[in-house]
Amino acid sequence: MSKDTNRLMGHADEADGIEEYDNPLPDWWLGLFWICVLWAIGYTVHYHFIGDRSQEGEFQAEMAAAAVRWPVQDAADVAFAMTPEAIAGGETVYATYCFVCHGQNLEGGIGQSFLDDVWVHGSSPEEVIHTITDGVPEKGMAPWGSILSAEQINHAAAYVLAKNAEALGIPLDQITQGSGGEEGSEGDHEEGSEEGHGEEGGGEHGG
Repeated sequence: MSKDTNRLMGHADEADGIEEYDNPLPDWWLGLFWICVLWAIGYTVHYHFIGDRSQEGEFQAEMAAAAVRWPVQDAADVAFAMTPEAIAGGETVYATYCFVCHGQNLEGGIGQSFLDDVWVHGSSPEEVIHTITDGVPEKGMAPWGSILSAEQINHAAAYVLAKNAEALGIPLDQITQGSGGEEGSEGDHEEGSEEGHGEEGGGEHGG
């Protein structure tokens, strides 16, 4: 049966003499429309009832798969090491996250320089790792413990301590033994932080 086409709606008197046709939609368009409606109904029933799926469940599955692929490291299980591999890894971490505040060559900027003997929060490996992990929010340094892995934090600490030792002519084994750094952090380092960098740097040593 042919469709009634080119039938006028009769709205000319309401639209400044403009006429409007009341043509039916094409069969192919109506067919696609009803297919989409039926598909949406079927998909909804299968997704929520038959397949028992949900966005929350898919998110949890993705997080579980990510945890298997990238397991979370416990900081207590990752030992600090001043090795060439750790220093090289720390250089990558520094170039990715730290240089914006502490300078491309560790010369300082928003944050403190790593090339002098001023360590506001201590210069031992443990103190530097603690500063990187917990940050110094009052000075504008974010805590990186929730962003970087324990290994990355240890590598970053190894890198900045190695570059500091290189700049000051300190043997690396002196850093790993904890000598020199603690003495400086309680003596000249604290005095230098008040008279030199102190409140002006905006950031802190260690991240």
